[in-house]
Amino acid sequence: MFARPVHDESRAFRIARFLSLALVMVLYQVYPRSFQDTDDNGIGDLRGIRERLDYIERLGVDHIWIGPVFPSPQRDFGYDVSDYRAVDPLFGSLDDFRELVHAARSRGLGIVVDLVASHTSDEHEWFGQSRNRTHGKADWYLWADARPDGSPPNNWMSVFGGSAWQWDARRRQYYYHAFLGSQPDLNLNHRPVQDQVLADMRFWLELGVAGFRLDACGHYFQDPLLRDNPPVHDPGRALHPYGFQQHVYDGRRPETFAFLERIRELLDEFGAFSVAEVGGNDALEWMSQCVSHTRLHSAYSFDLLRNDRSATHIRSVIEKLRAAIPLRNGACYALSNHDKPRVVTRWGEGRDAQAHAKQMLALLACLPGTICLYQGEELGLPQADVPFERLQDPFGKTFWPEFKGRDGCRTPMPWTSRAPNGGFSSVEPWLPVDPRHLPLSVAAQQACADSVLAVARQAFALRRSRVALREGDVALSGSAADVLVFARVHAQQAIVCAFNLGDEPEALPADFDAGGVLLQQRAARGDECWTLQPCGFALFAVPVSQVAALTGDAAPARAT
Repeated sequence: MFARPVHDESRAFRIARFLSLALVMVLYQVYPRSFQDTDDNGIGDLRGIRERLDYIERLGVDHIWIGPVFPSPQRDFGYDVSDYRAVDPLFGSLDDFRELVHAARSRGLGIVVDLVASHTSDEHEWFGQSRNRTHGKADWYLWADARPDGSPPNNWMSVFGGSAWQWDARRRQYYYHAFLGSQPDLNLNHRPVQDQVLADMRFWLELGVAGFRLDACGHYFQDPLLRDNPPVHDPGRALHPYGFQQHVYDGRRPETFAFLERIRELLDEFGAFSVAEVGGNDALEWMSQCVSHTRLHSAYSFDLLRNDRSATHIRSVIEKLRAAIPLRNGACYALSNHDKPRVVTRWGEGRDAQAHAKQMLALLACLPGTICLYQGEELGLPQADVPFERLQDPFGKTFWPEFKGRDGCRTPMPWTSRAPNGGFSSVEPWLPVDPRHLPLSVAAQQACADSVLAVARQAFALRRSRVALREGDVALSGSAADVLVFARVHAQQAIVCAFNLGDEPEALPADFDAGGVLLQQRAARGDECWTLQPCGFALFAVPVSQVAALTGDAAPARAT
């Protein structure tokens, strides 16, 4: 399962192994700045992650996805890389990284590196060299001449606001940046740049990493002709001008797929895993093209990171992903991450926070394919309130107060209930600890058998022990609008998963034997059926024959 050369295995054998193992993993996402500080600088580090490996192991996860720890000026907190083959001193050293990989592997855990390959920092040596038109790396970034009136080459906009083009006085051209002006985009249309990215990936694979999360995969390539993006039909919901355009020419380009195939060849050489981030609207078609036997193993979108928690919406996302992605279990699901408000807040308005958090964890553990659990999600942490004067996120600073940025989901992990820093650090942390998080600390919850953390451990232990939850097909029920019901089926094992996402009690569409209950909350069996209260859920082991009556299908649909 872990990255190591496997030259004695055939490519077909490696593919088969990944289809049976890699696509049903649980990834625990660590935001390293906020996990555990061991050197008293207010910022988490690699030694802090290593010290907490026993805690992570007890969650029942498979791999640890670690946010970027490369050297960086930290203008976008690690997503602006200045050296792809080192560790920023903020987080430790390469030796610390090697020790973390070794310690994780000794516990059966793999380390997944967050690879930022679409852009670098403007402080990267390559960019300094590329500013010289006669240098060998002159074409390593996307440069273009100004229009005759001096304006940018086209209408492309930055995700973080304003034009995506920045004038460089030394080279006397514009360079393209999809994000901050200090994050120039690499020109992956230039073959030597691809070769360099692959060589840097090989460097980490040889250190023993289990794979990569590919940041901003849809931004890898741009139209060589630099054509203008067309406008959207209705810009009324756009936060800023980036949302006014259909991103036809500045991302999600067909040239991406040949590069993904080169990445997959390298990953197969080491038996390593890949999951791509696919942002933006209408991501499902792009995901379906990125994931295949010869491209990436998995991909996730932001469809379950939006505000709609309805059973109808979640059912639709599962159906669309199952239909769109050619590999069974090739989809990756997340309910929280480092870019979006935490699910306890985003989907929990008007609900019992702790009961809601438990329900969301049970739902996550029942979803097919690979799933991502974000640090603190297992504690039921709400979105933190970060005052403007403590804000760090440049995205939030630009659009405050309509958009408060991403800092609210990035605050330090509360290990104890001691104010003010919750055991994260002995000094003032880079972001404040929300006082509401302290009673939800790891120490407080480990002492409670019915805590959110306890339910998280139960749910993921159940997923690990039940092959139907881990690898089974999905059979969806067309149940009531506020009740999400589906079955996970593998051979002769079936588990029915039912969740009341509404605000009123709901009856399940079929009766189930009480002896088959595997995990439940706020569920009760009456004379004729089970009733779920708001935030209620129940997981039932049932005969496979009962699935057809529940879903109306003779058998669950299965992708090839």
